[in-house]
Amino acid sequence: MSDVISRAVTPTTSPREPAASHAAATAIAASAGTGGEDVPPSAIQGSAIGDRIYSTLIWAFAVCVPILLALIAIEIFVAGWPALHQFGFKFLTSSAWDPVHGQFGAAPAIYGTLVSSVIALLLATPLAIGVSVFLSEFAPPWLRQPVAFFVDLLAAIPSVVYGLWGIFVLLPVLRLGVMPFLQQTLHLKVIPLFAGPAYGPSMLGAGLILAIMVLPYIASVSREVLIAVPRAQREAALALGATKWEMIWGAVLPFAKSGIIGGIILGLGRALGETMAVTMVIGNRAQISASLFAPGYTMASLIANEFSEASGDLHLSALMAVGFVLFVITIIVNAVARWLVWSVSRGAEGSA
Repeated sequence: MSDVISRAVTPTTSPREPAASHAAATAIAASAGTGGEDVPPSAIQGSAIGDRIYSTLIWAFAVCVPILLALIAIEIFVAGWPALHQFGFKFLTSSAWDPVHGQFGAAPAIYGTLVSSVIALLLATPLAIGVSVFLSEFAPPWLRQPVAFFVDLLAAIPSVVYGLWGIFVLLPVLRLGVMPFLQQTLHLKVIPLFAGPAYGPSMLGAGLILAIMVLPYIASVSREVLIAVPRAQREAALALGATKWEMIWGAVLPFAKSGIIGGIILGLGRALGETMAVTMVIGNRAQISASLFAPGYTMASLIANEFSEASGDLHLSALMAVGFVLFVITIIVNAVARWLVWSVSRGAEGSA
């Protein structure tokens, strides 16, 4: 009996068995001798010299991105430090921008950047989501691709072309049609947002031109996200008796919420950094005004207008400080976007 048990437990290898079978049995026995634990991936991967070189290159490429970002931030901060050190926190709150007397305050540019970007998002987001819903849910196949192509084509138009169109088409329409209509026909001039003379170049003009420029980014991302919603999600809602609109509102849009938010934040990042088109239509006046009809300034347009004409070291340092503030705002916006997308995705997974 003991001989039978011994022969059943002890693995035997026939002389005719190939060497590979014997090696496999040895590997199994070695694994069993270590308590059946799996061999770590590092012990079986990356042993070849080519794998190690490839892994090192990939790590180097990945590390280059944060290093480049840090170098840009350090360079801009060092160049703008003299102005930040001289004016302190007042640099962010002061409205005085007088290169002749050496007084610099970035508050009007910060205000103009944020207000024009918010106007752009308020105007572009509903239109972009409506276009994306139409293309993904309602458009026939023969119309879907041409419309999507023209929407994407808006992103390929140079910003200076948008600026020229804004000067010769948009601003006259605003000055002669839209602004008088809002003030006189709708009697909105009692509201500070629509008070003041109708110059044409204004914060409203900058917001409108930015809305057209960020629309393709939001629409493209939203369209791709809506198309990626599983078909079963739609069929389940329709099977429960929902209309097509109820299906879109209750089943498709909530499923794609995180991607749509990401597209909106992508458009916001585009609006914050736009330079030429905004410079040509905003009026470029360093003054904070509650009226959307008044000229204004953005940080990007301020740098574009005065960088080549900076007359002194302090003036140049102030412009670099404005660039650093714009850099910080952009980083904060992207961080908030990441957090929003993560929180929405986590909430969707939790509810599922």
